[in-house]
Amino acid sequence: MKIKKIITVAGARPNFMKVAPILRLLDKSNKYKSVLVHTGQHYDYKMSDVFFKQLDIRDPNYHLDVKSGSHAQQTAKIMVAFEEICINEHPDLVIVVGDVNSTLACSVVAKKLHIKVAHIEAGLRSFDREMPEEINRLITDSISDYFFVTEKSGVENLLNEGHNDKKIFFVGNLMIDSLHYGLNKIKSEKKFSDEDYGLVTLHRPSNVDDPKQLKQVMSALSEIAEELKLFFSIHPRTAQIIKKNQITFSKDIEILEPLPYLSFLQLMRDSKIIFTDSGGIQEESTSLKIPCYTLRENTERPITISQGTNRLVNPKKENIISMFKKYRFNVNSDYKLPDGWDGKTSHRILKIIDKVL
Repeated sequence: MKIKKIITVAGARPNFMKVAPILRLLDKSNKYKSVLVHTGQHYDYKMSDVFFKQLDIRDPNYHLDVKSGSHAQQTAKIMVAFEEICINEHPDLVIVVGDVNSTLACSVVAKKLHIKVAHIEAGLRSFDREMPEEINRLITDSISDYFFVTEKSGVENLLNEGHNDKKIFFVGNLMIDSLHYGLNKIKSEKKFSDEDYGLVTLHRPSNVDDPKQLKQVMSALSEIAEELKLFFSIHPRTAQIIKKNQITFSKDIEILEPLPYLSFLQLMRDSKIIFTDSGGIQEESTSLKIPCYTLRENTERPITISQGTNRLVNPKKENIISMFKKYRFNVNSDYKLPDGWDGKTSHRILKIIDKVL
């Protein structure tokens, strides 16, 4: 039996949680030679290396070390380096995850070299083409061969776009596999804080690149912090913008440097409420049954609203405050854990790969 070669690509913090479960299975399998490529889109210790250690991801076979830059610069650097890897390795399949620049770059390179591409987290749509992630999703799905989908809306979106239903696989959410894995590691850890608190994360350009917009959000959160202490796990870019523009906020909002995955999971697990603009945290909070206020005008993860704990908030000061006053710490009465969010998605994906390769 010929051993098939699979390249798995990871580049940014959210990717690491998604590739970890499937990599552990691929490395154990005697059917595949598993090659891991880390593009280096997120590259400092707190945003990258520590995730590899805590999620038990082995060292990558290749580290492209592209670091930061404009979308075009990052994408171009990844494409040039990844093309050489594909030519040398001759993989049977390239697995890409999510919606970052690494996802787009590596899928395009693979297809131009006539290598099959599997997209994990396919079909998610915000229908907002001003979001760079939406462009990455659309282009990646337009050329992928196999679509691994986290929620039913993703299946519908792909079918509406004309994709072959025999190539679309509803498998559940790989992020929840890592969530279960991490929760098991910290189950004996004490609470992050003895007092009740909320969690804040902000990194989307629409919220942080415009100082006026960021001031609005921080002002709203400062009012909420009068009632409930908030821990703000801050993205390095957000921290730079706050410092540069001298944006002030309540002393009851405590800034935390980017945390290792397990520490962040502990912080999230014990929080009473979450304010975020992240995609993955919408899913994790739904799995943890924690009220989540997503400070965006749209979401590509609608199931977190229809079945989960998520509420979408137009991120203006008055909207944030009024939504909090209206719903506070209440969970949606229609809450139901989405199908396939059971921690076993990686096993379903590997079974499908066994059949199609």
